[in-house]
Amino acid sequence: MSTQLDPIVSEFETQEQADNHDRWFRAKVQHSIDNPGQGMSHDQVMARVDAIIADAVRRQNGEGS
Repeated sequence: MSTQLDPIVSEFETQEQADNHDRWFRAKVQHSIDNPGQGMSHDQVMARVDAIIADAVRRQNGEGS
């Protein structure tokens, strides 16, 4: 039986759930480290974010999509 965790201390109900999540998360991080892909520069990311924000502002102001 797995140990019950205090909800104030952990978002998981049991230590087993916490351990499973930790293993899953570490595997995802390791996969990203092992397979970094092409990546994107900070300027490219910011240009995309700026475009998304501008589009949201236009839609909020009723200027269509």
